Amino acid sequence: MAYESVRGMHDILPEETGYWTFLEEAVREVAQRFNYREIRPPLVEQTELFSRGIGEGTDVVTKEMYTFPDKKGRSLTLRPAATASVVRAYVEHGFHTKEPFQKLYYIGPMFRYEKPQKGRSRQFHQYGVEAIGSLNPALDVEVIAFAWELMDHLGLTGLSLRLNSIGCADDRKGYHNVLRSYFADRISSMCADCQRRYDDNPLRILDCKNSVCQPHIEGAPGSADHLCDACAEHFAIVRQHLDRLGLSYTIDPRLVRGLDYYTRTVFELISKDLGAQDALLGGGRYDGLVEMLGGPPTPGVGFAGGMERLILVLKERMSASQNQPRLDLFLATLGEEGGNLALELAKGLRSRGVSVDLDYRGRALRKQMNQANRLKARYLLVLGDDEAASKKGKLKEMDSGEETEVMLNVEEIKQVIESLND
Repeated sequence: MAYESVRGMHDILPEETGYWTFLEEAVREVAQRFNYREIRPPLVEQTELFSRGIGEGTDVVTKEMYTFPDKKGRSLTLRPAATASVVRAYVEHGFHTKEPFQKLYYIGPMFRYEKPQKGRSRQFHQYGVEAIGSLNPALDVEVIAFAWELMDHLGLTGLSLRLNSIGCADDRKGYHNVLRSYFADRISSMCADCQRRYDDNPLRILDCKNSVCQPHIEGAPGSADHLCDACAEHFAIVRQHLDRLGLSYTIDPRLVRGLDYYTRTVFELISKDLGAQDALLGGGRYDGLVEMLGGPPTPGVGFAGGMERLILVLKERMSASQNQPRLDLFLATLGEEGGNLALELAKGLRSRGVSVDLDYRGRALRKQMNQANRLKARYLLVLGDDEAASKKGKLKEMDSGEETEVMLNVEEIKQVIESLND
């Protein structure tokens, strides 16, 4: 029987991993610049963490979660997003008592049951940041600046920021009433999901992508026009800081994001030169989530971005070879003694930080040379029985073809390679 991967869950093959490593290293480098520390929450959590934290009426919870009972009948879920997990860890491990202000980032797989398509899978990967413990509008801007810096670091251009504020919990209650009034005469012409959202959470209507609903949504009143004084001031200061940093933005009065925990600032970062107007990442404030998940009242702000989408962009802009580190040395072997010497040298060189490979299939020298070329080896050393007896060989620099005679011991080979690289 031939097995295949589960639909929507893909292998990341060796020729692709260079792109992933490049992106992961970029996230870590930018995180270090902004002094964010890495956190790695588990893949599986109690289902209630997500249903409560993300929102019972969201599409993620009602349609997309991978939920199952364990052997004791407890309901568990593969994480569909990481923010609730990070906040759970923040509360569980007592960060709120030891050091309430935390700047964290994560990289890892998420799981949602939705239609697989280009750049979107059922097992997908996200990177994200969470800054917990401050209501300062400058922190909103730092998180946005982190996102922008990462895109710059990856060489993406044509960036544009969509920005909005959905206010505090009290603002949202009033805004819900405004939306229900606006959609009252229109809801019967809209999709079944929007009709359900009209009663449960009319804010979610604004996130609908159904073409039937778009004409009705376009004229809906904006949330930023229905903010209390404190939230309006917070939003004004966010905009002032963005202006001060030269980070351009467009106010999108109907941007609400898709998860219930958001408050105040919400945003999406888009790259116009990708063709489609797809968001590269999105996020915002979640000032009530820590308290909702058992901690004290603690504000937070963050964002998440899909890695598959960025990998598609990186593949268009650079070759796989740009992301694959070159092999330092390939040892081509002829005869039993040459093969034995190659094993000894490989072990010693690897332990001293030199990347080495050799032939294990007993192939002809020509085929071994071809393998060295495919691996883009910097140097080649042919080891036969004569070289094993004399303890001397010729180290060939593959790019120039120049050869240097070396004694066949680990230290000298390492030193010669380092001197030639200099």
